[in-house]
Amino acid sequence: MARIVNVGIIGCGGIANQKHLPSLSKLSNVKIKAFCDIIPERAEKACKKYGTEDAKVYENYKDLIINEKDIEVIHVCTPNISHSEITVFALKNDKHVMCEKPMAKTYNQAIEMVKAAEETGKKLTIGYQNRFRPDSLYLKKACNNDELGDIYFAKAHAIRRRAVPTWGVFLDEEAQGGGPLIDIGTHALDLTLWMMNNYKPKMVVGNTFYKLKDQKETANAWGDWDTEKFTVEDSAFGYIIMEDNSTIFLESSWALNTLDIGEARTTLCGTKAGADMRDGLRINGVKYNKQYVEKPALTEDGVDFYDGTQDSPADLEAKKWIESIIEDKEPVVKPEEALVVTQILEAIYESSKTGKPVYFK
Repeated sequence: MARIVNVGIIGCGGIANQKHLPSLSKLSNVKIKAFCDIIPERAEKACKKYGTEDAKVYENYKDLIINEKDIEVIHVCTPNISHSEITVFALKNDKHVMCEKPMAKTYNQAIEMVKAAEETGKKLTIGYQNRFRPDSLYLKKACNNDELGDIYFAKAHAIRRRAVPTWGVFLDEEAQGGGPLIDIGTHALDLTLWMMNNYKPKMVVGNTFYKLKDQKETANAWGDWDTEKFTVEDSAFGYIIMEDNSTIFLESSWALNTLDIGEARTTLCGTKAGADMRDGLRINGVKYNKQYVEKPALTEDGVDFYDGTQDSPADLEAKKWIESIIEDKEPVVKPEEALVVTQILEAIYESSKTGKPVYFK
């Protein structure tokens, strides 16, 4: 018989219902057996839609983790402020953990998560599903095969023109730790560091801006935001120098007067070639004394009434995560990698507050 992995969900809000639950429910080797939320109705609704017949609903995450002995895996889908607390408790109570991005609100909280995983031997991963897009996977193979050479300059793009999330606690600095930088900038930075395979930052300079958050009649994608509740930045930018002097420029915004938009994208400049995700995946270089641009065909369609069989990034993320449990192998997103993302993001916020560079030891 196929090995079955029992899963518990902590936090039954938007990200759980939009990503984690639909993707897990498609896997024949997964049973979702417990649901927890501080708003019981949300847990009950998710349980009815995605749970097994004997699935249980909890209001306290500790009760779920302690009582559900046959659950191997916990998915943490709560606001950033509680990521570390719940993850550490789950790891120390014999559960593997998938924690939604960003890893934690602070770098110190993220360190506690890594330590708990190391001490317990349980698996920990972070929900950076953009690694599983076709363009990301193709570009990662190219980087691994040294087709770009030494990547010494990169840009991490996470720019929205007017798409401020107006629900939940996205605008609450206390609960989230920040705005677009920690929300979507984290995806772009993760992609960029992963492509470069470089996790040794030396210095960061950053700026955050609160320029548009008090405006009204904003043409925002989800309607006007509440200016009283908007306590995070509306845009943030960072200049990152790594130990080998390679350099990354990180740009993030929820609201910015620009047409140069796009999120969870990277631009890479290497000694052999470059790449960007501005118009699909484009790889550029010089061959036979001529400049070239290549655009890989990343879809499987081309036949009438057939769109291909590729998994969505969220579905592939879930599949590979459960495979790492069953086959006892490292997850694609390693906690040590996500830790560096959190370290850099926090340094950008700190640099903006102090007006000084942040140097890493």
